[in-house]
Amino acid sequence: MMNTAVEVRGLTVRRGRALVLDGLDLDIAAGRITGLLGPSGSGKTTLMRSIVGVQRIRGGRVAVLGRPAGSAALRTRVAYATQSAAAYRDLTVEQNLRYFGRLLGVDRAEVRRVLDAVDLGDVAGRRVDGLSGGQAGRVSLAIAMLGRPALLVLDEPTVGLDPILRIELWAAFRALADDGATLIVSSHVMDEALRCDDLLLMRDGRLIAATTPAALLAETGQPDPEAAFVELIRRDAAAHPGAAEAAA
Repeated sequence: MMNTAVEVRGLTVRRGRALVLDGLDLDIAAGRITGLLGPSGSGKTTLMRSIVGVQRIRGGRVAVLGRPAGSAALRTRVAYATQSAAAYRDLTVEQNLRYFGRLLGVDRAEVRRVLDAVDLGDVAGRRVDGLSGGQAGRVSLAIAMLGRPALLVLDEPTVGLDPILRIELWAAFRALADDGATLIVSSHVMDEALRCDDLLLMRDGRLIAATTPAALLAETGQPDPEAAFVELIRRDAAAHPGAAEAAA
């Protein structure tokens, strides 16, 4: 039996009168890449914020690496890369990494490792405010990778990147998982599902499937993840009429 890195029970989050997550239950296995997929507004980012411990929740509990989410003991063991660049724009790429590296107590060799892993070595001396959106996003990803955290929570890390770089980043993600790290990677690009070990598919604040890429295709009888997800949405809509209106 695989160890569990994240355990979510009865997680409920409201934003104003809107129900964002509705009594969510799920487990995320350690040492694997779990893809968190679903359309915009399905609750993916809210779930990740709850796992990191920065989301105010209405009910339920979230345990991360055996401790309550957001615990002080998790600060160096859990890394979170948001959709927006989380770096000082008036510093260079390398200055950002060296600064955050000092906070984590890592050396320059570790800075060089993550620069190479996200293919930013050629722009290490450039200020972040002079980078493209994709490059700035990779700076945030590099910061998250510093110190080899046990859990990386990555919110759409490949958005806006060209296909070749996406392939290279997924190879880096696989290397991290092979080295024992747990990765949660959100995306609304369904073909990225095939690069994950496990899948959590969300819609309207609910988990509609916890599966694997092979099982997803086999269960739906569809040729690709996008068609399979559409089929799951069709089945979910038939089983839960009015769910979308209730979550609004």
